Amino acid sequence: MVDVQGVHKRFGRLEVLRGIDLEVHRGEVMVILGPSGSGKSTLLRCINHLEKIDAGRISVDGNLVGYRQVGSRNYELKEKEVAQRRAEVGMVFQRFNLFPHMTALGNIIEAPVRVRGASRAEATKRGLVLLERVGLEEKAGAYPSQLSGGQQQRVAIARALAMDPKLMLFDEPTSALDPELVGDVLDVMRALSGEGMTMMVVTHEMGFAREVADQVVFMDGGVIVERGRPAEVIGAPREARTKAFLSKVL
Repeated sequence: MVDVQGVHKRFGRLEVLRGIDLEVHRGEVMVILGPSGSGKSTLLRCINHLEKIDAGRISVDGNLVGYRQVGSRNYELKEKEVAQRRAEVGMVFQRFNLFPHMTALGNIIEAPVRVRGASRAEATKRGLVLLERVGLEEKAGAYPSQLSGGQQQRVAIARALAMDPKLMLFDEPTSALDPELVGDVLDVMRALSGEGMTMMVVTHEMGFAREVADQVVFMDGGVIVERGRPAEVIGAPREARTKAFLSKVL
């Protein structure tokens, strides 16, 4: 589902990604660990083409991200084509990013109506099903300011699911939440995993990583230091840098 080959990304003189290679197969959950500034969030943003890579290539479900290959050359897609491809990848951010002037249901139906061309009635029906799926069916008419952080994040997940994505990217989805609200969001993510959704998750929730991940990747300084099954990377890390990081978060 996701194929990342030799990806580099820099911001000015700072090289944030330094030759990233990884694969995520359909239905897998990859959890990405690492300290702040290691390149984890940038990698997710590159996969969704919210950031353009400087070298390498990324494909999702067999399609190059942001480019079209003709012969041996790659040509950058127009913004409209990028948006169409991006609609197939759901992304959930650390800070919810809900539209404050729209209700929970309004936030969920906006993209299917405007981007997919769904009828408002059809999108509303689907939106109510998704709100029930994340345990918020009674909050359809509530505005973001009337919701807790955990509830807003579950609405954000439902909003991403409304586009029927092939892949879900989660960028530290619980780090801005009060501790007692984290469990509800992780429960929704566990359910998605159980339904076979392909997911890439940047998180420090080690219990979730142990329980749900098929692969764990530890990044530092823009490179992948270690990767493997949770029992290997979290339970018995080989690299000194991984051990040092885990000693502070476990």
